[in-house]
Amino acid sequence: MAEHRAMRRAALLEAARALLVEGGARALTFAALAERTGLARSSVYEYFSSRAALVTELCANDFPLWAAEVSAAMDAVDTPREKIAAYVRQQLALATDQRHQAVVAISVSELDDAARAEIRATHGELAELVVDVLRELGHSEPSVVAGLLRGLVDAAVSVATGGRGAHSPERIAELAVAIALDGVAGGGEPRGLRDAEDRQQPGGTPA
Repeated sequence: MAEHRAMRRAALLEAARALLVEGGARALTFAALAERTGLARSSVYEYFSSRAALVTELCANDFPLWAAEVSAAMDAVDTPREKIAAYVRQQLALATDQRHQAVVAISVSELDDAARAEIRATHGELAELVVDVLRELGHSEPSVVAGLLRGLVDAAVSVATGGRGAHSPERIAELAVAIALDGVAGGGEPRGLRDAEDRQQPGGTPA
């Protein structure tokens, strides 16, 4: 009996993902879930008391899995440079996936503060992985650089999903990786900035 209920619950969550991809938040109704899964509408309420409860469980299931995928991609390679590249690529692969986009979009409006806090905690664990790698690269402020790297990923996602360019998400990912590695793998300030400061100091290298 417990296994049967678990299977039905999983089927409802999968149907919810499909409905979100097909029609957005407006498409996610208990009537649509009942039709999609072959259950009576009243039976859906036996598993989820409200749409908010359904979305909360959907996020509680999916967000940790996505974070685990990024972590696994980083664990699958050896060097710090490879780990940074894996982080950027996997984040972009997830962010441009339609199901990921749909769940993230509805989570903005449907989750309560406690559920959002759990998601932030999951993201925090992932950020710590990046901080550790940046520390290996010699950064004295790895948390700050991790935030900048996250900003690069967010910008790349915006470009990849905005429909404004001719490049594929894969090409944008490669460009983002190149920028990330050129910008963070040196373990210090950008060379151009260091050179400019040297020229301003007495005895610095002449221009």
